[in-house]
Amino acid sequence: MTPLAALALALVLALPVVAVAPVVAVANEVAPRPSAPVTTPAEEEYNKGIRAKRSKEWSVATASFRKAVELKPDYAEAWNELGYALRNTANYPESIKAYDEALRLKPRFPEALEYLGEAYVKMGRLDDARQVLERLKPLDRGRAKELADEIAKAK
Repeated sequence: MTPLAALALALVLALPVVAVAPVVAVANEVAPRPSAPVTTPAEEEYNKGIRAKRSKEWSVATASFRKAVELKPDYAEAWNELGYALRNTANYPESIKAYDEALRLKPRFPEALEYLGEAYVKMGRLDDARQVLERLKPLDRGRAKELADEIAKAK
């Protein structure tokens, strides 16, 4: 062994022993897995309604959205979807009430404004639809164009 290697070995042997058990214990611990998102009963009903909406099962959608807003009265999105389902069953007066509630809870809700305007168009209330269009324009140009097109077709 060279004198330099002997010196290095002596220095290493002179160093204090450092415990590594805590590091090993931490390394062997299992990392917690992220838990699945917790859904509330209202959200479960809402999701059920969305599935029914996609398959155009309006009575199922209506019932699910009604249940969602019963369970969570301040659920603006569920009120909006309830209005949509009701509008698709031609229950325009009740759909307008649902949209109004969605907008009371969330006044700057572009989707609810567009759908409210479309319900007014279906009812022949074009002046009301135009007023909704004016509220919608600064919030969402795309939805405003869709509503404007519906109003234009109804003339």
